[in-house]
Amino acid sequence: MKIASWNINSVRFRAAIVEQFLKEAAPDVLCLQETKVVDDDFPFELFRSLGYDHIIIHGQRMHHGVAIVARVPIAEDDRLDWQANAEARHVGIRLPNGVRLENVYIPAGGDVPDREVNPKFGQKLDFLGRMIEWSGKLDCPTILTGDFNIAPLESDVWSHKQLLDVVSHTPIEVETLARLQASNDWVDLGRHFIPAPQRLYTWWSYRAKDWAASDRGRRLDHMWATRDVADKAVAHQVFEPCRSWLKPSDHIPIMTEFDF
Repeated sequence: MKIASWNINSVRFRAAIVEQFLKEAAPDVLCLQETKVVDDDFPFELFRSLGYDHIIIHGQRMHHGVAIVARVPIAEDDRLDWQANAEARHVGIRLPNGVRLENVYIPAGGDVPDREVNPKFGQKLDFLGRMIEWSGKLDCPTILTGDFNIAPLESDVWSHKQLLDVVSHTPIEVETLARLQASNDWVDLGRHFIPAPQRLYTWWSYRAKDWAASDRGRRLDHMWATRDVADKAVAHQVFEPCRSWLKPSDHIPIMTEFDF
C-alpha cells in the first residue's frame, strides 16, 4: 500500500497537477493539506474519475482544510481540534487493516518566534502540546502525516545557522517536535530511508526567482509511524520534480510504501 501526503495549497486551483501526480505515482491513499475549499465545493469528480472513490474531507473556506482520498475502502475515525478554535486542520481514518492514518496541517506560526508578541507562534506551540497529549495515549498502530511546518534537523534546511531564528527551525519548535516524537516512539520515515545528513527538502518559497538554482529548501512535510507500522515500511519517496510543474504548490508530495 502506497500512502502519500501533499500540502497542495488549493486543491481546485492545482487540480491539474493533482491529477498528474495521481496518474504518475499511483498512491493508494493521498492525504492533502491546505485544500482551501468548503466541503460542498470539493472536486469529488476529479478523484472519482481516477478511481479514488473513497473520500473523507474536512474543509474550510479560503484557508486550511484537509482531505484523504483513496482507492481502497476507508472509514472516518476522528476530527481533532488541536488548534482549539475549530479550524479544519486534522482528519483521521482507519485503513482496511485497522491501522489509523492521521492527516494534520500544523499552523505555520507567523513570522516572529515569540508567543508574547506573536500569538500565532503561541498557537502553534499549544497545537503541538495537544498533539503530544493525544500521542501519549495512543494504543494502536498509527501513521501520522502531513505538513508539520517544522524542519527539525540541521540537514533539513538550507542553512542551519541562518534559520535558527526563523519560524519552522527555531530551537523551541525543534524541541517541541522532538517531544512529540518521543511521546509514542514515532519513527520518522523520511529520515529512516534517507538518513541525515543527506539533503532532504519538501518546501521551497515562492519568493525565489529560481527555486532550484537557489535551493533554499526546508523539510516541512513528514510521515511518521508507530514502531509496529514502521516495520512494514519498505520505501519512501520525495517528488521534487513536482515543484517545477505548472502552477506548483510550494510543497512537494512525499510517499511511503508499506508491505501490509
